[in-house]
Amino acid sequence: MKGRDTIFANIKKSLGVEHDDHVRRETVSARIEKHPRNVIPARGQKPAPDRTALFLQMAENAKASVVMLDSKDDVPAAVADYLRSKNLPQSIRRGDDERLSLIPWATQRALEVTTGASDGAQLASVSYSFGAVAESGTLVMLSGRDNPTTLNFLPDHHVVVVDERDIAGDYETVWDKIRERFGENKMPRVVNWISGPSRSGDIEQTHLLGAQGPRSLHVLVVRSS
Repeated sequence: MKGRDTIFANIKKSLGVEHDDHVRRETVSARIEKHPRNVIPARGQKPAPDRTALFLQMAENAKASVVMLDSKDDVPAAVADYLRSKNLPQSIRRGDDERLSLIPWATQRALEVTTGASDGAQLASVSYSFGAVAESGTLVMLSGRDNPTTLNFLPDHHVVVVDERDIAGDYETVWDKIRERFGENKMPRVVNWISGPSRSGDIEQTHLLGAQGPRSLHVLVVRSS
């Protein structure tokens, strides 16, 4: 730990931080307790129908494909159509999310649906999003057995269902909803913010999809009833 202590000591010295700097500690504690909001872009501050339209636009700009559905009953057919369009086997992996359990998967007889985390052998997964952010076309995924984080990253193709009513205008609104669901000073182990498929431009600035995760992100937005 000596090297670690030296590094932190040098950082504190450069910042002018003293060991008993109670003012800084109180400032940090107050920020954690009160959740002050960051800058909120005006782009996402729209009525619900316009938020949905903006989310669709921004998600497609991020190279995701998006389909609007009238009902959750339409999800199995939409998933089957997507798999066929990519010439993939009619097989998906999903988590234990109750909303996914209530979807009538049996209506697609050729579709094989298995449940659990991904071990890397699955080509396609289906998750249910906690919410979405219109300003950037971002999906918000919470870790847990309901929607294992491995399903977000290991399969080549990620299909995500999101309810239209859960599309917020900005990130701060979604953080508020997460705090409301889990309570103060509690969070899921991981919160993933996903904007489009995985990509990288590290090698000669060549844009490559699927660099550290799915090469394809397909979003199914279920209209609010």
